[in-house]
Order: sequence, then C-alpha cells, then structure tokens
Amino acid sequence: MTNDTILKIENLRFRYPDGRAALGGVSLQVERGEKVALVGPNGAGKSTLMLHLNGILGGEGQISIAGVPSKENVARTRAAVGLVFQNPDDQLFSPTVFEDVAFGPLHMGLPEATVRARVARALDQVGMAAYAERLSYHLSVGEKKRIAIATVLSMQPELLVLDEPSAGLDPRARRSLITLLRELPLTMLVSSHDMMMVRELFPRTVIMDGGLIVADGPTAELLANPELLERHGLEL
Repeated sequence: MTNDTILKIENLRFRYPDGRAALGGVSLQVERGEKVALVGPNGAGKSTLMLHLNGILGGEGQISIAGVPSKENVARTRAAVGLVFQNPDDQLFSPTVFEDVAFGPLHMGLPEATVRARVARALDQVGMAAYAERLSYHLSVGEKKRIAIATVLSMQPELLVLDEPSAGLDPRARRSLITLLRELPLTMLVSSHDMMMVRELFPRTVIMDGGLIVADGPTAELLANPELLERHGLEL
C-alpha cells in the first residue's frame, strides 16, 4: 500500500444473521484521485460492501482508510468516508438544508464559524448555495441528491462513496449530476446500474457478482466485452 492509497480492503467476508453469505472474500485497493465504478446485478454485494466502508456493518477481514485500520478508528473512518445513500430521504431529516449540511460538522464539535464556512463551501460545491434556508422535503429528487452529497462534503471526506446516484432522476437532473461528479476533485467509489454513466465518468470499473469481485480494470475494456457483461447480468 502506497501513501496515495485511500482505500485498501483485504479478504472481507460478511454473513447476514440468517446465515446468507453476502461477501465471500473481497479485496480492493483505490488510489487517491481515482474515480471507480462498482457494478453488478442486484444481490451482488455492492451495497453490503459500501456499508462496511464507514463502519455501519462489520465483517471479517481488514479495511484501511488512508493507511488507518477502520475497526480500531471508527470515528475517524466515518469522518473520512462520505457515504451517500441511494434514497436521499434516508440522509435528509432536518427542517432546513442548512441544518442537514451542518449536522456532521456540529457533531464533530467544530466552532460555529467553522461549521458555517463548511456548510457554505459544501453547498457551493454542489451548486446549491442559494438553498440554505429552503425546506429539504420541498426539494425535487435531483436537488435532494445534491444536498445529500453536500451533507458528506461538509465533513471533508477523503473518499466519497455513492450508491446508485442517478436512480430516479429525469434526464436533465441526471446530466447535471454527472457534471457535478466529474468536477468534484475527490476520490470516488460509485455503485451504479447506469452503465452509460459508468462509461462516461469512470476510467476504472469493478464488477461484483455473488459476493465476489469478478473483474477489475479499465472501463472501456470491460464494457467492450459483451460476454463478460452478460455473464454477470449487465448490459449497456
């Protein structure tokens, strides 16, 4: 692992309480600045893997964030890994946009001036600077997704992890989101069924199936292999 390795996963295994194996020994490394797509059929283990990255789930194996073992440093890990759920309503629960975006920094114990500066910067990064006093539940799905991303940007994460970010968006909101993700200067691991977005936005793709990584390489090469895609329930 180099000094530029943001994420290192070694032989991660996880079973749900009913005994079902969700991850069967996953190893993955992501370097600083990479934007990596995570694809595969439903039930492949993508969401389970993502929930391990900031300590929501804990299986067997090792996960390190920027060289720090996550199990021994859960608080630091949760600050370093910004996880954005597929449904933004799972992430937005405060009366106003400002309060949602300020929630994380406030609970880090930061001074009020620092919190306000972080909120302003995060909203500016997602193009929502004018929405601070808006009511979160009155926003469109596309606007809510941007605010959900801002809630993790305000924590200044080292790794941004998104689960199906383009799901439920109309074409204009989808295009706007793709532009946003392209311009954000962050290391990203993004789960998606939107293969056109994957091809356009992510130089590297990881394919999961049956709780395992079955392919990992340049996106253009993997998506040019129709047999590989069909074998793992994917299509352009």
